[in-house]
Amino acid sequence: MKAETISIQEARYLALHNQLLLDTHLHKTKKDLLKIIEQLGYVQIDTISVVERAHKHVLWTRFPSYKNEMLDELLDKDKKVFEFWDHAAAYMPMKHFKFTYRRKELYWNKYKAWRKKNLKLLNYILERIINEGPLQSRDFENPSKRGLWWDWKPAKEGLEYLFHSGKLAVRARKSFQKVYDLPERVLPNNIETKTPTEEEYSTHLIMKSIAANGFASEKEIIYLRNHDAKATKSALKYLAEDKKIIPLKINGIDNEIYYTTKNNLKQLETKKDDKHIHILSPFDNLVIQRKRLNTLFNFDYVIECYVPARKRKYGYFCLPILYSDRFIGRMDAKADRNNKVFKVINDFREDGINLNGKVKELFDKELKKIALFAGCEEISYLKAT
Repeated sequence: MKAETISIQEARYLALHNQLLLDTHLHKTKKDLLKIIEQLGYVQIDTISVVERAHKHVLWTRFPSYKNEMLDELLDKDKKVFEFWDHAAAYMPMKHFKFTYRRKELYWNKYKAWRKKNLKLLNYILERIINEGPLQSRDFENPSKRGLWWDWKPAKEGLEYLFHSGKLAVRARKSFQKVYDLPERVLPNNIETKTPTEEEYSTHLIMKSIAANGFASEKEIIYLRNHDAKATKSALKYLAEDKKIIPLKINGIDNEIYYTTKNNLKQLETKKDDKHIHILSPFDNLVIQRKRLNTLFNFDYVIECYVPARKRKYGYFCLPILYSDRFIGRMDAKADRNNKVFKVINDFREDGINLNGKVKELFDKELKKIALFAGCEEISYLKAT
């Protein structure tokens, strides 16, 4: 099938449009929040809260009226969202639940030797949850012992094994700690329980990635996912022949074939010039694939909290700054919630960018918003460049 060709500016627009970073003011209700999670396909969960938890920041960026209780209700009460593993720990739409079975089966089999060795522990955990209801790891008393995952307690180790293999599910989080329960008490009654075929799973990964990103390459589709590249290639060929997806070339990006849909390309017919500023989470869905980010937006980004302090160039927790369809800088920041001060530790601009006039006005406005979102009332500049 002949590839369509679009400009780099059109490609950026599609990416931003499908990532729901345009017209964010239109999202106001819990139903809108669910639509955002369904569109993105996943929202990453991360323990770092220097500014705010990753999932809260990602959702707030697209939904300025976001409230934590909305997500809690979607998870526990409405059963429209669940927690599991995408390329990392994540909240996902319930309609994608059946596509978790393949990973759960792989996990169950991969650690079968450990399972046999710790069968008494696993049975003990399951019996307690069956009889007592939802429990957290702190509800178990455990001897001090190093386990499979670094220095977690044996019960925590067992709970996580049962969770990742699908024998337990997460009902909610309390103080950011998982509350485990039996899947049948967490999931809706009509949930599909049949494991998808390899072809179905490949198709799911392809269509989910294209829907969330506007377009995607073969490597981007299986990024950090334990899935056979041959199966993905086969599914791409089938979907293209069936005209459910379209090969796509982007001017200026050589030797790369992307895939999209006709509906995505139609968005370019009503393309608007949207002047917005977003101060993004390092775990935002738009920036999480660093190679794609650099190729598409010419923005070389690394989160340096995992880099030794002496080797950091921009700071521990640097937030990417997006203006319209261009990344204009990054800001190392920290929310001092005890004193309600949002600390801008350092502020960097990309080459050729001067923050002045209307852009400065938009940035200052967005900075005040993110400070309030992070629980702060005052902004303090410790150093600026």
